[in-house]
Amino acid sequence: MPTNLRLYDGYDNRPELKDEVYQLQQKLANQGYPLEPDGEFGPGTEKVVKQFQKDHLLNADGIVGVDTWDALNQQAEDTTKPVSQGASATLTTDMLKAIMPSGKTSQLELFCPALNRQLVTYQLQSPLRQAHFLPQVAHESGSFNYTSENLNYSASALRQVFGKYFTDDAIANQYARKPEKIASRVYASRMGNGDEASGEGWKFRGRGLIQLTGKDNYTSFGQSLAIDLLTDPDSVSTNPDHAVQAACWYWDVNKLNQDADRDDIKTITRKINGGYNGLDDRTAFLNRAKQVLGV
Repeated sequence: MPTNLRLYDGYDNRPELKDEVYQLQQKLANQGYPLEPDGEFGPGTEKVVKQFQKDHLLNADGIVGVDTWDALNQQAEDTTKPVSQGASATLTTDMLKAIMPSGKTSQLELFCPALNRQLVTYQLQSPLRQAHFLPQVAHESGSFNYTSENLNYSASALRQVFGKYFTDDAIANQYARKPEKIASRVYASRMGNGDEASGEGWKFRGRGLIQLTGKDNYTSFGQSLAIDLLTDPDSVSTNPDHAVQAACWYWDVNKLNQDADRDDIKTITRKINGGYNGLDDRTAFLNRAKQVLGV
């Protein structure tokens, strides 16, 4: 193997390196990165190399040097280990039930195949990463029981949770137990939404396993999938793959794999929640997930 695959004249496609480039691409593909090996170091390969480097806390320069080769080879060795030593495994409904005891079996069965498809796509196949991802989505979705935000608040709850928007009892009473009106007020004129009268606060309320919220987020997530979520935002809650993908997309955009690799639940919780709400519950999920996944 060469110690460096550098970019010459844009990309390194010298014939004598074709086999080496192919082996590089095969290693990346075997580890779940979206790459079709062809022996040519083009823009797609460079992008994946940089992502691999970011995921492994290396200098993301797209140059496959000694450190990158070592990380690739070490990761390849790790995937041959039994689960108890850190290799990835296909999730099962029983595994999810052990992590989320209060989860309904029907819901766990519904989401399990989507999780196994999407976690690989977003480089979430390592046990430690899964051990952090699953507790966060479990807490946010009530163990997969809820994929759409519940905004059926009483007047007193509105004053407590959304006091900024419901400053007195009179206003709170006008909106109490009216989820559409509540969302339209609380999410108005932010996150890309229009004013309260537009109703976009309700249209783009929280959905998916990490409550994707706001027109801007629906737009960006939809673009990443090449689908029109502005027309059909409900698919984020009704389509299991979209519900999982929304959580994975948010995780990826916020670079939470790096925090998972450091076993840092507090930073992950803060980036998802904006604070540490539910940290004890998330930690309990994490402890069960580590036991189930052999971390």
